[in-house]
Amino acid sequence: MATTVPAFSYAPSFAIKPPHTDANASSFIPPSSLSHPSSFSPLRRRRFTRAPVVAALAPSKGTLGSIRKSLNDFMSLNYWVVRDYYRLVSSVNSFEAHIQKLSDEQLTAKTEEFRRRLGRGETLGDIQAEAFAVVREAAWRKLGMRHFDVQIIGGAVLHDGSIAEMKTGEGKTLVSTLAAYLNALTGEGVHVVTVNDYLAQHDSEWMGSVHRFLGLSVGLIQKGMNAAERRSNYRCDITYTNNSELGFDYLRDNLAGNREDLVMRWPKPFHFAIVDEVDSVLIDEGRNPLLISGEASKDAARYPVAAKVAELLVQGTHYNVELKNESVELTEEGIALAEMALETNDLWDENDPWARFVMNALKAKEFYRRDVEYIVRDGKALIINELTGRVEEKRRWSEGIHQAVEAKEGLKIQADSVVVAQITYQSLFKLYPKLSGMTGTAKTEEREFLKMFQMPVIEVPTNLPNIRKDLPIQAFATARGKWEQVRREVEYMFRQGRPILVGTTSVENSELLAGLLWEWNIPHNVLNARPKYAAREAEIVAQAGRKHAITISTNMAGRGTDIILGGNPKMLAREIIEDSVIHLLTQQVPNVELASETVSRQVLPKIKVGSSSMALLAKATLMAKYVSKSEGRNWTYQKAKSLITEAIQFSLSYSFEELEELANEDSEFYPLGPTVALAYVSVLKDCEEHCLHEGSEVKRLGGLHVIGTSLHESRRIDNQLRGRAGRQGDPGSTRFMVSLQDEMFQKFNFDTEWAVRLISKITNDEDMPIEGDAIVKQLLGLQINAEKFFFSIRKSLVEFDEVLEVQRKHVYDLRQLILTGDDESCSQHIFQYMQAVVDEIVFSNINPMKHPCTWSLSKLLKEYMTIGGKLLHESFGGITDDSLLTSLEQLNDAGSIDIVNFSLPNLPTPPNAFRGIRRKSSSLRRWLVICSDDLIENGKYRTTSNLLRKYLGDFLIASYLNVVEESGYEDKYVKEIERAVLLKTLDCFWRDHLVNMNRLSSAVNIRSFGHRNPLEEYKIDGCRFFISMLSATRRLTVEALLQHWSSPMESLELS
Repeated sequence: MATTVPAFSYAPSFAIKPPHTDANASSFIPPSSLSHPSSFSPLRRRRFTRAPVVAALAPSKGTLGSIRKSLNDFMSLNYWVVRDYYRLVSSVNSFEAHIQKLSDEQLTAKTEEFRRRLGRGETLGDIQAEAFAVVREAAWRKLGMRHFDVQIIGGAVLHDGSIAEMKTGEGKTLVSTLAAYLNALTGEGVHVVTVNDYLAQHDSEWMGSVHRFLGLSVGLIQKGMNAAERRSNYRCDITYTNNSELGFDYLRDNLAGNREDLVMRWPKPFHFAIVDEVDSVLIDEGRNPLLISGEASKDAARYPVAAKVAELLVQGTHYNVELKNESVELTEEGIALAEMALETNDLWDENDPWARFVMNALKAKEFYRRDVEYIVRDGKALIINELTGRVEEKRRWSEGIHQAVEAKEGLKIQADSVVVAQITYQSLFKLYPKLSGMTGTAKTEEREFLKMFQMPVIEVPTNLPNIRKDLPIQAFATARGKWEQVRREVEYMFRQGRPILVGTTSVENSELLAGLLWEWNIPHNVLNARPKYAAREAEIVAQAGRKHAITISTNMAGRGTDIILGGNPKMLAREIIEDSVIHLLTQQVPNVELASETVSRQVLPKIKVGSSSMALLAKATLMAKYVSKSEGRNWTYQKAKSLITEAIQFSLSYSFEELEELANEDSEFYPLGPTVALAYVSVLKDCEEHCLHEGSEVKRLGGLHVIGTSLHESRRIDNQLRGRAGRQGDPGSTRFMVSLQDEMFQKFNFDTEWAVRLISKITNDEDMPIEGDAIVKQLLGLQINAEKFFFSIRKSLVEFDEVLEVQRKHVYDLRQLILTGDDESCSQHIFQYMQAVVDEIVFSNINPMKHPCTWSLSKLLKEYMTIGGKLLHESFGGITDDSLLTSLEQLNDAGSIDIVNFSLPNLPTPPNAFRGIRRKSSSLRRWLVICSDDLIENGKYRTTSNLLRKYLGDFLIASYLNVVEESGYEDKYVKEIERAVLLKTLDCFWRDHLVNMNRLSSAVNIRSFGHRNPLEEYKIDGCRFFISMLSATRRLTVEALLQHWSSPMESLELS
């Protein structure tokens, strides 16, 4: 029974004080040592008192700012929404005492009880509080983590289809278990979407243990899985995946040739999704559509030639560059030089087109920079994700840009490809009836989320106050001065012993700073897209919060991993195990040792491993030697890593005593797995003790210090970087340093001369930092302008994509209906196609307002027989337009008509194919559709026109059924052929339509010069293209089927 939340009265600070607990959201407590918290503080009643009001008569500047902020919070809608959620929190807490008394079996049985209640008509809202209490208890028993009250609020926000903004370290991953469990009870599937494979696997193993404990099935989608594995995982109650795999699975399902190839839950693949880092997925990556390509073109040889021409052209003389829009424009001199070099009279000649290749070569030269936008590895140009800093091996730039980059670098050119399927993340996630998300930074983009997805952003309070210090932005006139100041600040913090995270915007900048620190013998770690660094990402992040640790990272905001002060004990324990065991099992250990790493390890505090742990490590090492000797050291590095991963998972399922028994068992095989698991558990305890002590020391020194080396194009990305410090009430500080030579200011042509003049007036030293409210305010204003620019781009892309979205949904729904429908459904599609083709022929040659003698009957007959080929030529070869006119006139004078066995007077009677009730009812349904549609104008001869449509449609369908029957093939084979023809013609024309729509989106922008709205032009022409595409699809399908069955032995294999 739900209880009511205690009454609120407010202190002058106007702040809700959530119940206080001492637990840590992300700390690990061994299940064997757990005991339930004995009490939870209720919300306290407060009263207004006169004393603070009197004190406020002469406030300090800091106090006044705090009061103003609290007042603004109190007046915000978010305040009242969160306050309302505390009623649910109180209700969840009221169930806790009862749930704690349940045994493990009784707790697991709650899942079936909830499902039975839902089956009896209760709603998710009716069971929400109790279900949340069950998940909280399960997490406590399996993970040693109890959901804070603010995390209960976060779970409720997700369940309500909103975005939960929770600061870094507040336990978003744990929060997702609440909404995922509740919505999985319906049996329709829940998708938890992360930003990469690593996080999906990590969360499915970590949080999945809670769901499995409660009796739910948990699936995981990873790169490299086959169709059967994917299908099995999508059938689970909760499926963890990343946004890219989800999108490509949806596209591949809509290219499948038969239903056995489908992997998602059709006909309803989408039910409820929780998107982690939702702002990154829906906003940052929303500009890049997912594409599946095919059909290479033959223009690969032109790209290297164009790259040589681009080297001849000089910016400012032969072409001009617009950094903001990333566009280039050839001057008259440039056109002349390019035409002379290519020995052509016209770059835009349709028969010898060079313009596209030259323009792409210039873009590759100016905008696509090595070690910034891409890296070269193994003879390939690999894209670097600007948001996460990771390499995306499967992604390629479209419209010939990637080929131009390959030509610039002298790499092998992969030929152009044609898009066969595409979708944006915005369109993909709009397919979910219910969508939610979580992130640490979304409030600045709330208007965009509301407008595009109808998802409000709710700021969830932190469990502990945020005491991070955000230091003023420092501005420099030159980039050299900025980097020198970054080096000085890193050195200063390093001497104090504080861990430092430096965020850079590119591989190039990260290595520039690394070189500076190396010159001054300052130990550090680098984390960027280069393989030698990326391979050690988990280790680097685990060390980043330790004393004296310095980490230089490209866009750490996208890494998805918290930095724990003192170090991550689990990762450090794993590292110790791997260092002791892996080199004994395999000779394939990758050589990623770096000079900077060696120095960095020397300055980090040594982890003291106890004697018992040393003994267990020695035993594991000895066991690894025996295993290696017996198996001839033929293990791969990946197999050795997998063994350690399995051993760590193994250690979570057994107690220390059980692991000892397994490790000491007499067996013909060496129990390496249990021995490693036992060593890991022991080492983990030592690491936890060390990290706890070191973390306390780091907190005393001031916590993690974050340095941002440039403002990003969005305040939200900067806030993500700031959020790496001060997690869960920890101390920390941040500082951003910018120079007026930074890329953002150049890219947007912002006027920074005023700042240069101001700095020169203040100081003659160009390396001197300036911290002034006026400069900071102006710089942030420039950043807001950049945000508005990109918002307008995203808004335009969404508006354009909405046109294609409607068309895509129609085509994909039709395709799935054909693919998954029964045989009768497939036949009805073909009959509808045939009637529609006949209708188009009739409509284009008649006018129901005028007498049939004015109709183009000769042309009508010719087009009709063209469709049917040999099948209709025998019956209609001798029919003239005069005989058809006479028949129509007789029909117009007829008093009554037998619509079941209808035939035009004196014309061939349709073959007797409509035998049986099913086919006769199908014919009657088509007649009712003909009579009720508004495709034809009302007029004196409307009925005659409709009867002509019916007669020609019936004759075509009956002739088709007759020839199929005469072919003698089994019905199953016939349906396979029909389904294959339907799908392949639809796919063929849809692919061509995508190409046409992409060209149209570029072409309509030119029409703005004629004062015409590009979006409206795109909608009008796009609709016209789509109608033509559907018409052509129907006609080709009908022609192909009639041709196949009229002479099946002569038909070529379908392609």
